[in-house]
Amino acid sequence: MSKESLTICLTELGKRFRKLSGKKMPAEVILIGGASVLLNYGFRDATYDADAIILASSVMREAINYVRNEFGLPHDWLNEGVKRTASYSDKLVEVSVYYKRFSNIMTVRTVAAEYLIAMKAMSGRQYKYDLSDIVGILWEHEKSGNPITKEAVNDAIAKLYAEKQIPEVSAKLINDVFRHGNYEQFYADVRKSETDAKELLLEFDKNNPGELRGESINSVLEKMRQHVEESKL
Repeated sequence: MSKESLTICLTELGKRFRKLSGKKMPAEVILIGGASVLLNYGFRDATYDADAIILASSVMREAINYVRNEFGLPHDWLNEGVKRTASYSDKLVEVSVYYKRFSNIMTVRTVAAEYLIAMKAMSGRQYKYDLSDIVGILWEHEKSGNPITKEAVNDAIAKLYAEKQIPEVSAKLINDVFRHGNYEQFYADVRKSETDAKELLLEFDKNNPGELRGESINSVLEKMRQHVEESKL
């Protein structure tokens, strides 16, 4: 979904929810992950789905399904699957910020920048856009004259995840990007690395169907990269 198409879907969702629930039962949808990046920044063109925390009555599910059918969307176009991931924190509601109100009944919120970076860091997937999103957010805030400090990022990580450690790849990236300074070039390099990683995993999955599992993705990726390097010798 593009920013435009996501906004259209949210507009329709607000209308449908109001029709089903009436005017006295408000709802909140807190968009996180890629959807939050998409709505607030210009470096991402699209997101696969909209991860969210949904605070609403049970008719919201019916409204979500209506929008799915109306626009031919995937069944999980708006979902709470993030609650089952390492990047979820029950403090996300607390650190969310107002985005827009739809149909005067459904409030959409997104995640404040430093906490969005913290979430991406905890996820740290090298084959999606977690790492480049971190750089992109820092880049846009730098351009706008409202830079985010490393201390603010570290504080956000601590607030959301307490004593939990972010993946080593994320910690290294955060250190490198603040030291590097050239956000534009750094973003391009990280984005290319993610694209290359995704292609390697697709190749592995094609040759070894059914063997790729979430817990083994990083080890598979490392082996594939070593194979590529060895083939160049």
